[in-house]
Amino acid sequence: MNDDQTLLREFAASHSEAAFAALVSRHVNLVYSVALRQVRDPHLAEEITQAVFIILARKADKLSPPTVLAGWLCRTARYVGAGALRTQHRRQQREQEAHMQSLLNEPESPAWTHIAPLLDGAMETLDRKDHDALVLRFFENKNFAEVGVALGTGEDTARMRVNRALEKLHRFFNRHGISSTTAIIAGEISAHSIQAAPVALAKSVTAVAIAKGATASLSTLTLIKGALKIMAWTKVKTATVVGVSLLLAGGTATVVMKAIAGHQPYPAPRTTPATASIKGQVVSPAQLVDAGNTTPEAALETRFWARANGDYDGVLAATDPHVQHVTKNWMGDRATFRGRSQDDFTSIKGVQIAARKDLAADRVELEYQLTYLDPKTPPFAKIVEMVKFNGAWFSNQTRSNDAGWDVVSQPEPQP
Repeated sequence: MNDDQTLLREFAASHSEAAFAALVSRHVNLVYSVALRQVRDPHLAEEITQAVFIILARKADKLSPPTVLAGWLCRTARYVGAGALRTQHRRQQREQEAHMQSLLNEPESPAWTHIAPLLDGAMETLDRKDHDALVLRFFENKNFAEVGVALGTGEDTARMRVNRALEKLHRFFNRHGISSTTAIIAGEISAHSIQAAPVALAKSVTAVAIAKGATASLSTLTLIKGALKIMAWTKVKTATVVGVSLLLAGGTATVVMKAIAGHQPYPAPRTTPATASIKGQVVSPAQLVDAGNTTPEAALETRFWARANGDYDGVLAATDPHVQHVTKNWMGDRATFRGRSQDDFTSIKGVQIAARKDLAADRVELEYQLTYLDPKTPPFAKIVEMVKFNGAWFSNQTRSNDAGWDVVSQPEPQP
């Protein structure tokens, strides 16, 4: 069977309808299920599915070989679905729940009824490789060897990544009042996360997507336009930052789009008696210090120190004011942030800045690495952009460093 990348290349090169139809047939249930969980409306879920595959047809020649298509489709479905929820009037939650129940061919388990409304929000909190690993393992039902091949790793590494990602989901659900185990979560997702799309949907999706949306309805084109803006905005770095955050809670989502125009005031440079200690050496969370913000390394350590202590205002103060609205959306309320910080840092053994790349006099990229107390959990590395204004440094955007300094991925409001 042709793999996804082979089919994508074939479609991009020759506009092969057969190749695209094979991709739709393979993934339509996945996309439809993500959309249905998010919007709780089967007709709107079909329209979202249509929009996602039109976007895929338009971007087929731009998706790089390392892209895990199933993971990309899940993220795109969430982008489109979030936009749909902004423009559609939802029925009352109780009516929606009753209608959803009538759609199922088999009864849901009690655990799944609690997990399902929060699942896609939980998935959104994972980094890209953890997200894709769970999609492949439990949404696509691939074994660990197949997951490893798709992620470019070995079977054992894939197993560790899946287990680590499951533990993150477990902590997420626990913070939201769902007491379960990783085994139950894995079983429920594997058994219930994918529902069969309507029989005719794959055929109609293929026909419209092949034409790249030329025959799509106005409402579908509106969804596509909104989703493409979100996808583009997550990759753009400008003086005027457009913040897009998917707020997923209780099975609903809201897209907050805020254009920050004009000058934002920056705090003054700030020194402390302490000096940055994480440059080139591993320190434990307890050894992190408030190191001020007069160097990129000091500013990043200060942000880590604030996170380790659950200091909501301290994290914001260490963040570029132009992207603080994104960071606020990621952190949630103060209580949620404190709980998340406690969960995250109790599992961390050490933090260090491993490398630095100077981009300009006022812009630097730092690679930081985290090691974990569990020896089975592999080290975690990311790159954070640091920006300088009036002598003070601030963290701006964070991205994966799985493929080195030249990786381009959507910014994430953390370390």
